[in-house]
Amino acid sequence: MTQTEEKMSTQSKLILFILILGNFLCLISETVMNVALPSIISDFHIRTSSAQWLTTGYMLVIGISVPVSAFLIQRFTLRQLFVTAMSFYLIGSFIGFITPWFSLLFVGRMIQALGTGIILPLVMSTMLTLVPVSKRGTVMGIFSVAILFAPAIGPVLSGLIIQYYSWRIIFLGLLIAAALIFLFALFKLSNVSETSRPTIHIPSVILSTIGFGGVVYGFSAAGEETGWSNPIVWLTLIIGVVALALFVRQQSKLNSPMINMKPFRSSVFSRSIVLMFLIMMIQFSMMLILPLYFQTAAGLSPLQTGFLMLPGGVTLALTAMVGGRLFDKIGFKPLLLTGLVLLTIILSLFTTISSGTSTTTAAILYAAFTIGVGLSIGPVMTLALNQVPKPLHAHGSAISNTINQVSGAIGPALYTSIMTMASQHFIQQSNETNKTLLQIKSMTSGVHTVYYVAIVFAVVSFLLALTLKKKDQQLETQ
Repeated sequence: MTQTEEKMSTQSKLILFILILGNFLCLISETVMNVALPSIISDFHIRTSSAQWLTTGYMLVIGISVPVSAFLIQRFTLRQLFVTAMSFYLIGSFIGFITPWFSLLFVGRMIQALGTGIILPLVMSTMLTLVPVSKRGTVMGIFSVAILFAPAIGPVLSGLIIQYYSWRIIFLGLLIAAALIFLFALFKLSNVSETSRPTIHIPSVILSTIGFGGVVYGFSAAGEETGWSNPIVWLTLIIGVVALALFVRQQSKLNSPMINMKPFRSSVFSRSIVLMFLIMMIQFSMMLILPLYFQTAAGLSPLQTGFLMLPGGVTLALTAMVGGRLFDKIGFKPLLLTGLVLLTIILSLFTTISSGTSTTTAAILYAAFTIGVGLSIGPVMTLALNQVPKPLHAHGSAISNTINQVSGAIGPALYTSIMTMASQHFIQQSNETNKTLLQIKSMTSGVHTVYYVAIVFAVVSFLLALTLKKKDQQLETQ
C-alpha cells in the first residue's frame, strides 16, 4: 500500500489530539500574561521592566530549549517526553498560583517554559511520523489553529479574568487544564517512534544556548524603552549571531549533530522556511501593533481590545482548518498566492487607519487579514516539512519551531522600534501644539510606517512564493 493510500488509525488520531491539546495550552501561556502584568506590578511593587521578564524569560527559555529537542525526541519515547513536559508545566503553574514572591513567580514561569519548549517540536515531529503526506495539509490546518489562534485568545482570556478576579486565577486555570491533559496522556498516550542513543555534543549545546539565547534576548530587549540605543542589545545580538554561525558550522561537521542541517540542502525547504519566517513577521505586525494602537489612541481597555481581536482569531482558526483540507485537494500554490495577495491588500488598507477608525471597521479588517494568514502559513509549513526525509523528522521539526520562536522575538522588537522612530520623526517635524493630539498623530504615523514595512514583507513573500512549483508538494523521501 502506498503512502498516499494510507489512512490514519484511530490510535494515531487520539495521539495527535492529545499532543495538539498540550501544544494549544502551552501557546496560550506565551501571551496570557501580557494583560496581567499591571496587576502583578501592583501586587508585588516591582518595576515594569522586571515584570516584563515573565514574558521575555518565557520566550528565552523556549528559544534555548527547542534546538535541543531533536536529541530528546530521538533519545526518549513520546510518552516519556510528553508526560515529563506536562509535569514541568503543572509544577510551574502550581508555583505561579501559590507564590508569595515575584522571584518565585518568575521561577514558575521558567519551569512552564521548559515544558513548552519540549512539547512544541514534539507535536510536529510526531505528526510527520503518523500522518501520510497526502493528509498532512488537513492535519497541519488543525495544528495551525493551535499555533496562531492560541496566542490570540490568550489576552482575551486573561482580560476577562483580570476584569473580575485575581491574576492568580490565570495560573489556576492553566493548572486545571494541564492536569486534565496530563491524566488523559497518562492513560491514553502510546509510543509511536523508535528511540536511539544519540550522543549529546556539549559544545553544541553551549553554542546553541548562547546563540539562540543571545538573539532572542537581544531583540526582546530592543523592544523595551531604551530600544536600539542600549549597548546591551547590540552586544547580545552580536554574541548571539557569532555563536549561531559557529553552531551551524559545527553541526555540518558532526556525525551526530544536535540539529542536522541536511534539510537545508533542499532549496524548496529553505525557501519555505524563509517564507514561514516572513509570514510570521507579517502576522506580528497585527498581533502587537493593532491592539497597542487602539489602547493608546482610541482609549480602549485591554478587555475591549481583546474582543476587537477575537473575531479575527475565530476567522483564523476556521480558515486554517479549511485551508488545510484544500491543501490536500488543490495543492499549496493557489492557497499561498491568494493568501499573500489578500495580506497585501488588507495591509494597504491599514495604512489609512486613524484614531477615528471604528472598532467594528478595525475588527472586520483584522478578520480579513487573518484569512490571508490562514491560507498562507499552514500550506507553507506543510510544504517545508514534506521535504524532510523520515530519519530527519525530529530535526526538521526543531528547525521549524526554532524559526517560529525567533520570529516571535524579532517581530515585536522590530515593529516597536520602527513605530517609535517614525513617531519621534513626526514629532520633530510637526507644528502641533496640543500634546494629546500630537501623541495620537505621531503614533498614527508610526503605525502607518509599520504597515508599510509589513507590505514590503508581503511583496517579497509573494515573489518568493512564485518560485515554488506545484510538483514540490509531496517530495518526502524515506
